[in-house]
Amino acid sequence: MLVGRTGLQWVDPTEPVLSFLASAGFALVMLVAGSHVPLRDPALRVALRRGALLAAGVGVLAVPTGFGVAAITGTGHGLLYAVLLASSSAALIMPVISEYELSTPAALATIVHVAIADTVCIIALPLAEDPGNAGRSALGVLAVTGGGAVFWFVLWQLRKRGLVGKAHEVSKNRNFGLELRVALIAVFGLAGLAQLVGVSVMLAGFVIGLGLAATGEPRRLARQLFAVADGFLGPVFFVWLGASLDLRALAGDPRMLGLATLLAIASISVHAMARLLGQPLPLAILAGAQLGVPVAAVAIGTGTRLLTPAEGGAILAAALVSVGVTAWAARRAAARNVVNCPNSQPDNHH
Repeated sequence: MLVGRTGLQWVDPTEPVLSFLASAGFALVMLVAGSHVPLRDPALRVALRRGALLAAGVGVLAVPTGFGVAAITGTGHGLLYAVLLASSSAALIMPVISEYELSTPAALATIVHVAIADTVCIIALPLAEDPGNAGRSALGVLAVTGGGAVFWFVLWQLRKRGLVGKAHEVSKNRNFGLELRVALIAVFGLAGLAQLVGVSVMLAGFVIGLGLAATGEPRRLARQLFAVADGFLGPVFFVWLGASLDLRALAGDPRMLGLATLLAIASISVHAMARLLGQPLPLAILAGAQLGVPVAAVAIGTGTRLLTPAEGGAILAAALVSVGVTAWAARRAAARNVVNCPNSQPDNHH
């Protein structure tokens, strides 16, 4: 934002090379997010019913709330706001749960809730943002998710026959980086299909990440993807996104400032209502951390001129508030986790 349209205007977000690298970074950011979803954890099956109920409850509340925010601000984007309010961020929440070692049944339900909400909202976003092209968007979503399913099936069959393990050893011994190459070919190939059918590369990256999570992502590959995504292309995407926004327009529009405030309050409130379903309040609020879906909404909306610069800034400002609240919620959840496990002993091996 400092070097882009809001500030010094040193970076031109419309420059083709920068836009291309930013799209690649966006796909990789979502790939890493999808790979963080612990689909192979047997404990998640126990919490599946409760987590699905939490996701459904928040989703139901998000619809009237989103349309209410749209009615108050007069933007007419109620369906989009509903998706934003119902969304979560696996890329933010999964590492937090792992870092604080939250392993209670309620924490496992949160993991299921976040995984379901993230997946459904990523799929629903292009349909909600441009309802006029919902039919075309739906076909595009089916094409991309179908491509991701093919990737998972092929990878599963190769792993079942032991070929993935053999390739891993050869790659490790000879420094070939075969798994990274295959992952990049898959995500960029599917991203190309997404561009062709008018769907965000966000979906392509996420479904490839889920495919890796479902078959088991080797630590070596995880480190390599971290280097490529978080080390270069991911930051390029966020620089491009910040440079694309004109927050001067937000500051000069009281209605959009009101929108940012309403979205932030509504997001926290909608997720806090999960307390009525028996979820501890810190974990309920933690599930409301948002990043990927709001960023995608702004990236798509500003690129297609469905959102004004001020409205895009309002959406991102509300998302940043949810990220800030996550810090408080995580610490409270960790404190409750210790209280609920009084007989736990420290691990001397750490």
